[in-house]
Amino acid sequence: MATTITINLKNDSSTAQDFCFFQQPAQYSSSGPVYVSSLCGQPLLPYATSGAVISFMFTPKSYAGVQQQIAPPKPGQPVGQAGALRAIELTPAQGAPINNTTTMSVSPSLGLSMPTSTDDVPVGAFRIVTAVFDPTLTNYNAGVAMESLAGGILLSNFVTALPNARLDCTPSLKFYVQTGKYVAGTVLSFASLSPTAALCDAAAGYTAFGVSYNTDGTWTVKNMVAGLLKDGKPGLIVKSEFTTS
Repeated sequence: MATTITINLKNDSSTAQDFCFFQQPAQYSSSGPVYVSSLCGQPLLPYATSGAVISFMFTPKSYAGVQQQIAPPKPGQPVGQAGALRAIELTPAQGAPINNTTTMSVSPSLGLSMPTSTDDVPVGAFRIVTAVFDPTLTNYNAGVAMESLAGGILLSNFVTALPNARLDCTPSLKFYVQTGKYVAGTVLSFASLSPTAALCDAAAGYTAFGVSYNTDGTWTVKNMVAGLLKDGKPGLIVKSEFTTS
């Protein structure tokens, strides 16, 4: 797996725009609603007059995260930093057992244990064993966390945790770029934002994406993978290009 994934964004419209980046929700064993938060939010001037580009870079490593819930999640409201997190492995389709399970604790403080191996976690998933707690007093968010190259870690998508339960999370490597002022850690409405967003599908093996916001409100996405140039030096190979509305 690539050590980093990069999305380079240009604003080819005639006016300054606000943009946000977010991840497709994981599949969760919980039946409750899944919430998505902005991983990065930043304004961008037109490329023609400024030459400005946003480069959003992150590691594709999987993290489990939990956080005390201050208020029920709502689009436009902040999620905040993860209260506890652990790097964790995803269950492989075959091979030796891996450390795919972490256990949540709430006393004396919120935490996640060092991961251990559990046999019945689905392929491509990790598990959070939630703590015993009273949800009438305190609730917690639990799910997939993401780490930026700057070292910041946010809950990318999550559910409201049930007490004393096994929560299986199957993360996605699909990411989106959309217009709108959503700073990192803000809850988004995935259903309303994703249909007209630019899709960057790292699950297909691409490690870099060139995204342009066009003057007519559509997107052009160039999917790229790491490769070697003719002189043997590292480079990028453009695999495909498409425009979305």
